[in-house]
Amino acid sequence: MSHRPTPEPRTAFAHFCPISTRWMDNDAYLHVNNVAYYSFFDTAVNEYLIRGGVLDIRRSTVTGLVAHSECNYFSPVAFPEAIEVGLRVGRLGRSSVTYELGVFRDGTDSAAAQGRFVHVYVDRETSRPVTIPDDMRSLLERLVMPGGETD
Repeated sequence: MSHRPTPEPRTAFAHFCPISTRWMDNDAYLHVNNVAYYSFFDTAVNEYLIRGGVLDIRRSTVTGLVAHSECNYFSPVAFPEAIEVGLRVGRLGRSSVTYELGVFRDGTDSAAAQGRFVHVYVDRETSRPVTIPDDMRSLLERLVMPGGETD
């Protein structure tokens, strides 16, 4: 029998990014479509890196490429709800990072959805893996919660 994931509390995450759901996020079933959650994840990760001063989307010589993503859904979210995406680092490797994310409806303690997002950091010109720059590594280390891994 396989392990069934369960929603985690807000306290399991180190950083939060507020996001407003949009009318177009809802689908025919009147809740946010599964594809929108991946956009929420991408927004939370990049918001943290840009605000932390380690990612300039026009000039950075190192960029993250998605190598893996997944999401588990526990309860629906619908427009016009405000959400927060909790962010932590599950594993910080030499050239990759596993982000772990939770989507929380405003005022709730239990995640409506949780996912993982693996970035492999590459040279923008060659697309070859590179060591995560020291300033980025330092910023990402702040997101490593107890039980997380660093190389």
